[in-house]
Amino acid sequence: MRILWNPWRYNYIKQFSGNKEEERKECLFCKLQKMKDDEAYIVYRGKSAFVVLNAYPYNSGHLMITPYSHVPEPTFLNEESVLEIMLLVNKSLKALRKAFNPDGFNIGANIGRAAGAGVPDHFHIHVVPRWVGDTNFIAIIADTKPLPISLQESYEIIKKAWSEVE
Repeated sequence: MRILWNPWRYNYIKQFSGNKEEERKECLFCKLQKMKDDEAYIVYRGKSAFVVLNAYPYNSGHLMITPYSHVPEPTFLNEESVLEIMLLVNKSLKALRKAFNPDGFNIGANIGRAAGAGVPDHFHIHVVPRWVGDTNFIAIIADTKPLPISLQESYEIIKKAWSEVE
């Protein structure tokens, strides 16, 4: 087996072993839920969770469903919250179909930093609309993802579609 050493990456890794209490003060989802809906791109506020448009989307219409509770994974939530989150995933699918008519979806949660979670201490589920041919050479050769619609316009279209689906 060959080993590729890259010790400079250790500086990146050790920055995440700091004070967890300080990280909580800076939690993105805790900040968003205190903001006005249109400023935070919050599509819907439920009893125990909310739906928000991702401001750094993989694709246009990329939504996230997150509980108000600052918990790292769904095992910390009661059954009522878990049920509401899954119902919001379903409604997100319906609203995104109505809004953008995607060919498919990616749905998932990254639990923990090792799994790729950008906000590892606040559980959330991603719902990403996908279209046949939505990847192209720019993403591959230039590490750039072109998005055909602004966040504001996406938000307005999704918010309208959300109110029209059950």
